[in-house]
Amino acid sequence: MSQASATAQRPLSIGPLELSVPVVLAPMAGITNTAFRRLCREYGAGLYVSEMITSRALVERTPTSMRLIKHHESETPRSIQLYGVDPKTVSEAVKFLVDEDLCDHIDLNFGCPVPKVTKKGGGAALPWKKSLFRQIVEGAVGAAGDIPVTVKMRKGIDEDHLTYKEAGKAAEGAGVASIALHARTAAQFYSGHADWDAIGELKSSISSVPVLGNGDIWSAEDAIAMVKQSDCDGVVVGRGCLGRPWIFADLQSAFRGEELKVQPGLGAVADAFKRHAELLVEFFDGDENHACRDIRKHVAWYFKGYPVGGEVRAKLATVDSLQQIDDFLGELDRSQPYPGEGVEGPRGRQGTPKRPALPDRWLDSQELSEDQRTSLHLAEVDSSGG
Repeated sequence: MSQASATAQRPLSIGPLELSVPVVLAPMAGITNTAFRRLCREYGAGLYVSEMITSRALVERTPTSMRLIKHHESETPRSIQLYGVDPKTVSEAVKFLVDEDLCDHIDLNFGCPVPKVTKKGGGAALPWKKSLFRQIVEGAVGAAGDIPVTVKMRKGIDEDHLTYKEAGKAAEGAGVASIALHARTAAQFYSGHADWDAIGELKSSISSVPVLGNGDIWSAEDAIAMVKQSDCDGVVVGRGCLGRPWIFADLQSAFRGEELKVQPGLGAVADAFKRHAELLVEFFDGDENHACRDIRKHVAWYFKGYPVGGEVRAKLATVDSLQQIDDFLGELDRSQPYPGEGVEGPRGRQGTPKRPALPDRWLDSQELSEDQRTSLHLAEVDSSGG
């Protein structure tokens, strides 16, 4: 029996949402806008989550936050990830989304390791404060009504300050519909290897809701291996899809017990890149220049491992119109086949372990001090984070 057939037909229920394959696109700042979500959805089924939206910005209806929560009519279910540190503000943001019928699923971010977030007590730093974490999750679930609320978190701040088991039980008790674990600490950032055994430990401690695993899924084979090792109920894919939206076709096939594996030649990659750019133009209301500035960061990911000369890569990294994209892609040898291992494996930011940036005396206690409580509002200063 193949790896794929051994895990065939594993649907996933997240509250009332029924997913035909247990696959979720991880929220990624500056990446998972509606254009990229639509592109990935064209390849395979799953739950495609927005990039992280700051709850305060959403409550204040800032233009950036309102753009980031926009879904195309083809996107079903509509999924939004929220970030916040104040229970009242997070609840207000959830209530707004529900009252205005803007989503079908809300995910809460407790996993962001970016210093600008953690140094103000947000993201992966927040579950250390047990009562605050519980209040935010309980408030969000209460405000959401019938809309399922989920959480995504990391193992903890570092190996000496792990939070995932206790936070997982608290989230389950608060009524979340699923729990996703990126099996790294904030200190690891994106370096090293994800601890899939930790996903299994969380799964064994949670009895009433699905547990999803995240970290080091670079292929459908990795996803199946994670499920087998940890017994998790589904997978969350982040950096593994950068420049490779067709990975969702591979994942769909693997979880359905099929053997299909997409191995695009250079021509197909060029077509996907162009399609992505066109969807970005639509997302940015017809502004080609804005869309092309956004697509530039995807050039290295799409063409990783393909025989594309440095001159063409440099041109694509400076495009400012769809016509230029056509012109530069026209210089490629579209007949070049899939190059194999050169395009596979890790991609995106990795970096090295680093000491997490935290608020002053954050680790002294798992409850908030009065000074920390009054300064937490500073954590919500951006419309999107890491």
